[in-house]
Amino acid sequence: QVQLVESGGGLVQAGDSLRLSCATSGRSFSNYAMGWFRQAPGKEREFVAGINWSGSSTYYADSVKGRFTISRDNAKDTVYLQMNSLKPEDMAVYYCARRTGSGTYYYAPSYDYWGQGTQVTVSS
Repeated sequence: QVQLVESGGGLVQAGDSLRLSCATSGRSFSNYAMGWFRQAPGKEREFVAGINWSGSSTYYADSVKGRFTISRDNAKDTVYLQMNSLKPEDMAVYYCARRTGSGTYYYAPSYDYWGQGTQVTVSS
């Protein structure tokens, strides 16, 4: 059984940084690409960042490019999202997800397993 557990969310001020972690269980974490999505109240879930199985390729939403960095440690079965220069519009529940292996990184149906989410609150 695959489980994804996010952590690291919290309340910060605009301009601060946070690092989210997503610990996974189940087999063959290193075989799968991973992604981070977020969902703000009243809005649809949106792609934030993605990373291929080895970490050699990364993908970002335009809204976070240059501020957020996705990375992974396959030895620890964990994927990270370093978030710098946070803005109030970054406030959302952040989810990590495992990509199925087909479909675009940017599309939620391309992912088959999801975590429960971690709240990020940014005050102005």
